[in-house]
Amino acid sequence: MAGRSTRLRLRVSPGARSNGIVGRHGEGWKVRVTATPEGGKANDAVLRLLAERVGLPQVNLKLVSGPSSRDKIVELTGVDAAEAERRLGQPR
Repeated sequence: MAGRSTRLRLRVSPGARSNGIVGRHGEGWKVRVTATPEGGKANDAVLRLLAERVGLPQVNLKLVSGPSSRDKIVELTGVDAAEAERRLGQPR
């Protein structure tokens, strides 16, 4: 899987009551994190949450768009789009 990668569109809600991937949001995913957006804390929390859910090391995830926006794009290396979607859609 090392050569595979995909990009995910996210709609992030920082300062939520709990961390979680809520479900679909248009063509992307709705993500909630308890961390505040100050100092990139929410971005770090989003990457940790995605890495755990998709089963990749956090170093395989990179925020490529939207560091100060609720709408973000994250690149995942080591998994293709179909597998990432399947893993994100699994209930936790």
